[in-house]
Amino acid sequence: MRTMDRERLLLHLQGAEERAIGARLVDLAERALRDDRPLASDFLDPLGQKIAQSILGSIPEVSYRAYGGYPKAERRRLLIFPEYDSHEEFDEPIAALDLTLESKFDGAGHRDCLGAILGTGLERDKVGDIIVTSRGFQAVVAVEVADFLLTHLTHVGKIPVTVERIDPERLEVPPERVKEIRATVASLRLDAVASLGFGVSRTRMAREIKGERVKLNWKTVRDPAHSVAQGDTLSIRGRGRVVVEEVQGTTRKGRISLLLKRYV
Repeated sequence: MRTMDRERLLLHLQGAEERAIGARLVDLAERALRDDRPLASDFLDPLGQKIAQSILGSIPEVSYRAYGGYPKAERRRLLIFPEYDSHEEFDEPIAALDLTLESKFDGAGHRDCLGAILGTGLERDKVGDIIVTSRGFQAVVAVEVADFLLTHLTHVGKIPVTVERIDPERLEVPPERVKEIRATVASLRLDAVASLGFGVSRTRMAREIKGERVKLNWKTVRDPAHSVAQGDTLSIRGRGRVVVEEVQGTTRKGRISLLLKRYV
C-alpha cells in the first residue's frame, strides 16, 4: 500500500472543522486498505459528504458507498473499502428504528426525538435522519448502537416510548414538495436571495444570517452581503432548503432575474 499524501488530500479544505472531517476520512481509507476490510464513517451531513467525495475520489485504491436509509436522506454514513471489493455485497452500517409514543405529545418534533436519543449518552454522529410520524418518530442510526437504543431509549420527554427495529423500507418518508420562485433581486447578496427564497423580509433574514442560522452550500455564513451563484444551496434548519436553479440575466431596470426552487 502506498503512503497517502495527507497534506495534498486536505489542502483544499478550509478551517479546522473541515480539515478534521477530512483527516478522519483519510484515516479510515488508510485503515480499510491496511486491514483489507470495509470500515464505516460516522454520519455525515451534506458538507461532510462533499468533503468525502473530494478526498475519497482522489484515492484510486478505495471505493465507498453511502447509506442513509432512503434515497433522499440528508445525513449518510459511508462504507469505505478497497477498490477491488467494489462488486462485493456488504451489510449496511445503518439500522432503522420505529419509536411509538404511548400517549400523545402535542408539538413533538425532531428536536424532542434527537434530544431523547442523545440523552442516552450517544454522540450526534451516530444518528442519521429523524422522521416524525403519526405515532411518534422513526430514526436512522448506526447499526452498532441499535441494540443499545432498544434497551435504553425509554422516553421522549416524559412520554414512555416503545422502540422497535424495522426494515428501512418501512420508513415513512414524507414526499418532498418543491415550489418554484421566479422573481428579481437587486443583487446576488445572500440576504436578498435568501429572503426571496424563504419568504421573509430582508431585515429579518439578515438577522438570521448574523445569528448563524443560515447555511450556504452547507456551511454557516455570517455575512449578509456574501455573494451567491447559480447552483448554490441555501438552508435553514427546520425550514427546508432553497436552490438557486438559474441566474437568468439582467432586466432593463438592472435587476437580476432568478429561478429558485424551495424544497420543504
